[in-house]
Amino acid sequence: MNTSLTKGRAWWIAIVAGMASFLDAAAIAGTGTGLLLFQQEFGFGADVFGQLSAILTFTIAVGALAGGFLSDRFGRRRVFTVTVAMFAIGALVLALAPATGALYLGMLLVGLAAGADLPASMAMIAESAPEGSKGKMVAFSHILWMAGVLAVVFIGVLVGGMGGTGARILYGILAAIALLTIVARAGLPESGEWQRARTGTIVTATGAEASAASSGGAKALLASGFLVPLVALTLFYAIANIPANTNGQFSAYLYVNAAGTDVSTANLFGLIGIGVSLIGNLTLMRLVDTKYRMLGFVIGLALSVIGFLIPVLAGVSVSTLVAMGVFYALGGAIAGEPMFKVWAQELFPTLHRSTAQGIAIAATRVVAAVVALFTPMIITAGASSMFVLLIVTTVVAGLIGLLWIPRLPRARTVESAEAAESATAGVS
Repeated sequence: MNTSLTKGRAWWIAIVAGMASFLDAAAIAGTGTGLLLFQQEFGFGADVFGQLSAILTFTIAVGALAGGFLSDRFGRRRVFTVTVAMFAIGALVLALAPATGALYLGMLLVGLAAGADLPASMAMIAESAPEGSKGKMVAFSHILWMAGVLAVVFIGVLVGGMGGTGARILYGILAAIALLTIVARAGLPESGEWQRARTGTIVTATGAEASAASSGGAKALLASGFLVPLVALTLFYAIANIPANTNGQFSAYLYVNAAGTDVSTANLFGLIGIGVSLIGNLTLMRLVDTKYRMLGFVIGLALSVIGFLIPVLAGVSVSTLVAMGVFYALGGAIAGEPMFKVWAQELFPTLHRSTAQGIAIAATRVVAAVVALFTPMIITAGASSMFVLLIVTTVVAGLIGLLWIPRLPRARTVESAEAAESATAGVS
């Protein structure tokens, strides 16, 4: 088979499967705008606004757990076909909502679908990518995540003055994108690596071993001896996500309440940050499959720390927040969430890969939600103290990424050793 065609097909799978990241980002970023617009039409208060936002965060976590388990047991393609259909239905419920009550159902469906789609799609990308390009193609999914944020920002600019109608247009567009994703994914085959691993497990294992291996889930994952990698990766992602989530969720809050500017200015500088983050992701894609991966990680870590130090040392102002945003956008893209996605594919064997990612994603969402509860109070008490916290969490996550995760055995090495051992036993 022609290598270029094979690689081209792999990139197509990376784009189509990676739409999970696009839809996840669009759901999260779009909900803030969408609920504000629905609030104008339905007149609900801050309590309902908070409940609907919390439902989305919580159901994404639950969806990631369920989707990871189901993907390892029944296959990547089945799961992400069902989940993207559920996303489309949920977005349509929101677009057509006749009253506030329908928003609860819509958020529930969208959250569960977005969460469940992520681990299945990441595993599909990694398992379809050719050797030497796996890290690059997995890292590319984060560019699609940023594209989801940008899409919602631009839609918000266009429909922001339309009230509830604007929210319906926003969610209607997301439903249409989900439906197009269903069509594009219809032509994708099941992950060949998952099929081979599944068949090999059933053929070589006997009795209780076969039952445990084929059932998947957290119990089977831990029974397979991957508890330490799971703990390491989850700690890295949960801690590294604190500065990422804080910067994303409370950047405008800082600009307005700590630096004294307006929302429009805050959004403008937010777009600049997204552009810089794109440069960081492209840099990671060039480095991640080479011997310079960890050098890039160190540089990204240093840039992030420098960024958070600027407002601590020079005070919180528009200029220091802009400088912080640029440094962190670049550094976090290299030493943050995209590296979690890459390591998640490398540390776990095929039949446990999605389960492990689902657990890590769910735990991280919960940590982010808890930290977000206290963030406004910390900023009010003194914005500089917030940046000190972000420096500490960035350094801790960086140390895990530098000193712990690289020392862990890669799943492919373990699987190869087990296969060789089984072959030797069969011969004897």
